[in-house]
Amino acid sequence: MYQLEQETPADWWEVEALYDLCFAPGRTALSSYRLRDGVPTVAALSAVLRDPEGPVAAAIRYWPAEVAGHDVLLLGPVAVHPTRQGEGLGAFLITETLREARNLGWDRVMLVGDAPYYRRFGFRKLEDVVMPPPTNPDRVLGVALTAGAWNGITGTVTKARGA
Repeated sequence: MYQLEQETPADWWEVEALYDLCFAPGRTALSSYRLRDGVPTVAALSAVLRDPEGPVAAAIRYWPAEVAGHDVLLLGPVAVHPTRQGEGLGAFLITETLREARNLGWDRVMLVGDAPYYRRFGFRKLEDVVMPPPTNPDRVLGVALTAGAWNGITGTVTKARGA
């Protein structure tokens, strides 16, 4: 049985190694990483799933960001070790952390990802929210954790205030 735990500073390098394994080289050159640079994660939502032997089997991180002065959570990356893919671990992490984000008072979450995968969690294309280039606008997705949270939110995604 996997154990869900909040990511700690001691987990950082193990999680980074998982992201390196799961994503293409140069992943840190993506526009979403520029929004994360120098900004601490939202620790209460950044989590790992450890397999029974102890290694990290999956991980998810959240970062604060803004759109036109409105706070948003930037989900990602989420990764599952290749030997554990297909077990529903990524879906479990997303579902659990979105529920916790709602409990913590967050209103909206966004990400850059594949709409067919994230649609099952309620994510939809954000028509008037722009990620820094280069980002395919069809991959800019959001979910409202409270009714209407994305209504009227337009503009470019920026780093969180104070970052």
